Amino acid sequence: MTTEATRTAVVTGASAGLGEALAERLAADGWNLVLTARGEERLAKVAARLGAAYLAGDIAYDAAHRERLIALAGGQVDLLVNNASTLGELPLPTLAEADLEAWPEVFETNMRAPIHLVQLALPSLRERGGAVVNVSSDAATGPYATWGPYGASKAALDQLSNVLAAEEPAVRVWAVDPGEMRTRMLADAVGEADAAEAGDPADAAAAIVRLVEARPESGRYEAKAFAEGRSEKGTRE
Repeated sequence: MTTEATRTAVVTGASAGLGEALAERLAADGWNLVLTARGEERLAKVAARLGAAYLAGDIAYDAAHRERLIALAGGQVDLLVNNASTLGELPLPTLAEADLEAWPEVFETNMRAPIHLVQLALPSLRERGGAVVNVSSDAATGPYATWGPYGASKAALDQLSNVLAAEEPAVRVWAVDPGEMRTRMLADAVGEADAAEAGDPADAAAAIVRLVEARPESGRYEAKAFAEGRSEKGTRE
């Protein structure tokens, strides 16, 4: 990667939860930031607090927004964090009851948009020896009832991360499972009470940034295990 003084990270879903926590941690470590999320008001506040550039918009369905977002980095993307995602239909349904018409949005947001952003950023990532963090989930590997569409989209993102790593040896590509976190998304899925028992997004963010700085080989990682030194590289169970 380039020197610490010139490193730039693009972070999606940066107005709340893990994305906001990652932006805060990267800013504290001296990274230049380009942030995006759909809600402009909250995103603007996060960006102002961190001294970051930002562009509100929809990464799933607005191709022009994706192009403008990467252009904001001025051809100097050292790190792309694909964090934005959606659960889709709520309450989460079983596969027997799922509305299949709701699935395209899940796959557009969680799988296709991240790869489109990668395509746009690749010239810079190759030149600068950069890295991609694709935020995954344990739902990508575990048989959790009602998490079918979301888990399938993240499993697809995991496999695309594997292929991207094989195709782009000059770029590190990490699919990272951050673990369960106290976020609005989790509360929407399991309820406020259960979500309150989950981990702090700041802890997951710290673990992911530690992985970025350590720059291990491309692969799928569990953030907590990596941070604790219990296991560097995660495996499917």
